[in-house]
Amino acid sequence: MKAVYVISVAAELAGVHPQTLRIYERKGLLEPSRTGGGSRRYSDEDIERLRHIQELTCAGLNLEGVRKVIELEEKVKSLTDELERSKAEAYMKVEEVRRRYRRELVPLRQEAVLWKGGNRRSS
Repeated sequence: MKAVYVISVAAELAGVHPQTLRIYERKGLLEPSRTGGGSRRYSDEDIERLRHIQELTCAGLNLEGVRKVIELEEKVKSLTDELERSKAEAYMKVEEVRRRYRRELVPLRQEAVLWKGGNRRSS
């Protein structure tokens, strides 16, 4: 994602003061890109993250709580992605086994067999 917004524009888009962005960066909540000269540049993803941080702080969380919530959300996303990959892999393996068994099965030809009751011994 391309980082194009300078700090003042990013702050305005997120509805916060530029100093707030610097605080979030110091607390590890945000990592903007840097130009060769060291200026911060924010992407659309950064702006969304800023808005999410604002939602959490408005809900009453302090910055450490926000950091923990974001950390847990990222962990849940990672685990969800891993679960989806595992489910897709399992589905592909099951389908491969089904295809293999279909090739290995030999059609059975069934014919009626007449039984003659006279060949049976009694004890």
